[in-house]
Amino acid sequence: MIELTRILDAAAEPVACLTLSIEQRVRSRQRVTLDDGRDAGLFLPRGILLRGGDRLGSEDGMVVEVIAAEERVSTVHCEDLAGLARAAYHLGNRHVPLQVEAGWLRYLHDPVLDDMLRQMGLAPVVELAPFEPEAGAYRQAAHGRHPGHAHTHSMQPGQ
Repeated sequence: MIELTRILDAAAEPVACLTLSIEQRVRSRQRVTLDDGRDAGLFLPRGILLRGGDRLGSEDGMVVEVIAAEERVSTVHCEDLAGLARAAYHLGNRHVPLQVEAGWLRYLHDPVLDDMLRQMGLAPVVELAPFEPEAGAYRQAAHGRHPGHAHTHSMQPGQ
């Protein structure tokens, strides 16, 4: 089994890919299957959120690129920044991990949350897409690209 023990610089050239859901990308210790079918294990420092594009390394020099899996998500587009901020506030108040981008928010699909946002006049779209939430929902992202805090939620690294 390939043992992936380090997070490498983005310049490292990968020889394999590993597609992981957000639930898998917050776990620092787990058995995984590379996209080419080979067995591997993650043995990473606790508290890391892997992102699509991160590079993982083994002790023997193998480099693997992390791919954020497409997941069933709800995406809300809104030109009104106050409306988008209001939606983010209400979702955050429910401790919902969010991906926040210019003009839109994304969260793992939940029909109850979709209904809440519809009542606010927004139109969530259910789709398959990679989910890259703010690191604060899961602690620190690899390489500190997305500052996080120590507040933990339901999906904690290492579980």
